[in-house]
Amino acid sequence: MPPYRPGRRPGKNGHMELPVMPPVPPMLAKAVSGMDGIPGGGDLSYEPKWDGFRSIIFRDGDDLEIGSRNEKPMTRYFPELVAALKENLPPRCVVDGEIILIGSSGDRLDFDTLQQRIHPAASRVKLLAQQTPASFVAFDLLALGDDDYTGMPFSERRAALEKALADSKAPVHLTAATTDKDTAAQWFEQFEGAGLDGIVAKRLAGSYEPDKRVMFKVKHERTADCVVAGYRLHKSGPDVIGSLLLGLYKEDGGLASVGVIGAFPMKRRMELFDELQPLVTDFENHPWAWAKQEEGERTPRNAEGSRWSAGKDLSFVPLRPELVVEVRYDHMEGERFRHTAQFNRWRPDRDPESCTYAQLEEPVNFDLASVLETGR
Repeated sequence: MPPYRPGRRPGKNGHMELPVMPPVPPMLAKAVSGMDGIPGGGDLSYEPKWDGFRSIIFRDGDDLEIGSRNEKPMTRYFPELVAALKENLPPRCVVDGEIILIGSSGDRLDFDTLQQRIHPAASRVKLLAQQTPASFVAFDLLALGDDDYTGMPFSERRAALEKALADSKAPVHLTAATTDKDTAAQWFEQFEGAGLDGIVAKRLAGSYEPDKRVMFKVKHERTADCVVAGYRLHKSGPDVIGSLLLGLYKEDGGLASVGVIGAFPMKRRMELFDELQPLVTDFENHPWAWAKQEEGERTPRNAEGSRWSAGKDLSFVPLRPELVVEVRYDHMEGERFRHTAQFNRWRPDRDPESCTYAQLEEPVNFDLASVLETGR
């Protein structure tokens, strides 16, 4: 296929002139179920799936732009990365990768803290850059010098990337990669303990195809029985369920908010609204009684989605915690599901109070530093 040539746009000083210019939508992956769902044939390269912000870095000398999944620059939010990337990347290049944040313990990724780095106040951005500095993991090369690499096979892009980053140092890293599926399967099991998200597979002969789902991704999928503790209404009307709020009981008996499910057909959303009305209660008789004072604001987690929801009303209707639902999830981030869970089935046979954290599978701990070093 011909190389990707997006519209030209100058850098912040008007000097950026690269063979691939921003904005560029990143190449995407389609989900498959388990490692066995990845096509065989020995023509794939496997990488860990990092849990952070996807970003394409454009560098032309002193001009550097940090692109994002939605093609909007994130440069201002990561001043410490701008300096590190200038020290570690070739003078003129376009590199695809992931912005990650290593937790305070140093042994796993911390996506919750990474989210806090997107802040409108310059003073806050500067403070967070010092307190919670980010790292960058490179995994593809779109341009180097005057050469456009997007039309080249991934095997050649990877080799050039390895050479370009041979002398790079933290916080800029090269992701691990292997053509051995058994090794990738081992990474899939081990690296989750360091906070990683699964495995990505790329065709060795494939060119870089922006915004196309031509890669494969395998993520961990588990089930948990959760209590339905409330609902939010759908934007389409007052008698339609938007999402169900999920809870798990802690050792002290308190009900923790762990996430939501919301992918229902419209007909089912309307049916659920009628089915749930007998369970509607008030906050005085609800495990999340403290949410009463925040009605119409951001509940049940006051910090939930603060800068991502742009003022969206996240209030909810409390329900008596009597319904149990089995959901599918990939992994936890702290006490909550990292991504939106998926409905599996209702569990009328389960006692709500039996829905505790004890049922959740704990990944084996794995040192994040070892994962980062595997790329060398």
